[in-house]
Formats: sequence, structure tokens, C-alpha cells
Amino acid sequence: MKLIGTLALVGGLALNLAASGMALAHSDAGHAKKAAPVHKEQKAWGIAGDAKAVTRTIEVRMTDAMRFTPDRIEVRQGETVRFVHRNDGMILHEFVLGTKQELDEHAALMKRFPNMEHDEPYMAHVGAGKRGEIIWTFNRAGDFDFACLIPGHYEAGMVGKVNVSPSKKS
Repeated sequence: MKLIGTLALVGGLALNLAASGMALAHSDAGHAKKAAPVHKEQKAWGIAGDAKAVTRTIEVRMTDAMRFTPDRIEVRQGETVRFVHRNDGMILHEFVLGTKQELDEHAALMKRFPNMEHDEPYMAHVGAGKRGEIIWTFNRAGDFDFACLIPGHYEAGMVGKVNVSPSKKS
């Protein structure tokens, strides 16, 4: 499922649901990991990874100062990383991997539909004092981004960078 494509496909459905009083909740309650298999869709920044392929774990802390620690991450092309997100704050935060353009587009949608639900393998929604995780395979080299796209958080600078260096040729 593509977030933007979903809204485009349903047309006015999201608006109709909101107008009808039905909530499209954006809380951590709606983002519990499901038992269903993860949908693997190739993205410019990689693809959902398998737990058994994890080569390292990176802990990312989130704070109400609207910052990630670390906010710069180096990985090698082909590496599968388990990101463990720890929300040290008192409010919901999220970690969304993507390109700057994708994050900008998603942030704009979040402003228009702040209560929308979404659950992609490159996103983690983490309640206050909780932890979350994603497993991602960086199968493409380049500079990518991550951010908290909750309205106001992105604009306050809750962003970071991932540099994926090319794999060494044998």
C-alpha cells in the first residue's frame, strides 16, 4: 500500500469518513505489529528486511525536544538493520524512512489528515515511554532520510539522514 496512492485511489473517501465523524486514528494503539506477513515493496531507499538477515541493531532515541539520537546513520549497501526506537518523551513520535521528496509529501498529507492511519514496514509509531522497531534492508546506495511526520514535529527539525555506501565489489 502506498500512502499517497491509497488516498488517491479512495478519492474523497477519507474526507467522507472524516466528515461522517468516523476517525482515522493516528495513535500508537492502531499501530501494533500484526501477525500478517510484511508486504515487501521495493522503495528507492530499500526493502523490508527479514529478522534472520539482520546484520546489526541500531538504537534510535526520540525526544520531545523533537530530535533523534543518532540523527546520522551510516550503513553499507546490502546490510539488513534492525532499528530499535525508544521514545524517551511524553508524546507519540514516529520514525519514517524515505527520500526527502517522499517525506515532504507524507508530511503535507499528515497536515491535511492528521488522524489518518497507516502502517508500512518503513514506519514505526512509538508511544510515550515505549519502544518500537523496524527491520530494513538497504539494497540501494545513496543518501536517504528519516523523520517524525506528526504535524509540527517535522517542521521543528525531527529529522535525520542515512548514508548507504556502495557495497565493495569483489
